[in-house]
Amino acid sequence: MSRPRTQPRRRAERWGRTAETLCSVLLRLKGYRIVGRRVRTAVGEIDLVARRGQTLAIIEVKARADAAAGLTAVSAHQRHRIERAAEAFLAVRPQHGHLHLRFDVMVVRPFGWPMHVADAWRPEA
Repeated sequence: MSRPRTQPRRRAERWGRTAETLCSVLLRLKGYRIVGRRVRTAVGEIDLVARRGQTLAIIEVKARADAAAGLTAVSAHQRHRIERAAEAFLAVRPQHGHLHLRFDVMVVRPFGWPMHVADAWRPEA
């Protein structure tokens, strides 16, 4: 049984979807092709998957009041979950397996352009 969504939760979810849409538009303007949005895997969700040339970017989108809060919002646990989700994504989409994998963060602030931090982290070996 699912619990009813509260008004603040719905508002936050709507703001998150808007942030993802803004980020996907900016990425397309930068020459990326959006391969997936809100990609669900058995181990987690990937906000955006985008390709430009030989690079496949796994992008975590954060909507926060300021850039610093957005950048610190991606914890080590969350990075590990995103890495596992990327592995699961590539397992079912082998046509992208030859591409260079990169993990990015995009931060959306009110009244500002999304900030794109390419290669925000690298998986631990």
